[in-house]
Amino acid sequence: MAAYWVKTPKWIKRFFPEQMVWDMPAGEEPAVYITFDDGPHPVATPYVLELLEKYDAAATFFCVGNNVSDHPDIYEQLLQKGHCTGNHTYNHDNGWKTDNFSYLRSIEKTKKLVDSRAFRPPYGRIRFTQVRKLIKRDPTWRIYMWDVLSGDFDRDITPDQCAENVLSNMQPGSIIVFHDSEKAYERMSYALPMVLEYCKKQNWKMKALPK
Repeated sequence: MAAYWVKTPKWIKRFFPEQMVWDMPAGEEPAVYITFDDGPHPVATPYVLELLEKYDAAATFFCVGNNVSDHPDIYEQLLQKGHCTGNHTYNHDNGWKTDNFSYLRSIEKTKKLVDSRAFRPPYGRIRFTQVRKLIKRDPTWRIYMWDVLSGDFDRDITPDQCAENVLSNMQPGSIIVFHDSEKAYERMSYALPMVLEYCKKQNWKMKALPK
């Protein structure tokens, strides 16, 4: 059994500070918000970009600073194609296992490479003290969590299960997590086209998050 929630329970969303965004208002025009964590990656990210362009979809990429440093050309492609980017720390840091000073320094280091005040904590793990300190430094930060977790990082599930995780749980306003990483590529590359095709048939827009 997976040790994570595919669909984030409502009580979890109420428990966390208001600066942590779990889903978006459905709005008059139905839309979903597909996001990608851990890139840019030399294989996975170009694949995602090509597919998003095919479906006229915008997305948000929460980038690891070290990967941006290693692949600046791919990061520039994200921006040139009109997608939004967000901060995912410099070394994919686990906030529960990292002291506050080091964690905030990692975010600040990445901010020099990723011009965005959208942040997603790796593993979804961030201490309340880290949230408070981050917002105190700059109130414009928004911490984007998620409504639906694809599980593409989980080698114990099949590509079919990864697709089903999203297809059976997303709805207008959902923030959906995929990963443009080597670890997730097999499952992500199978599930993402199915998700995009479903959204197209439902006439749901695929939008980037406000950054």
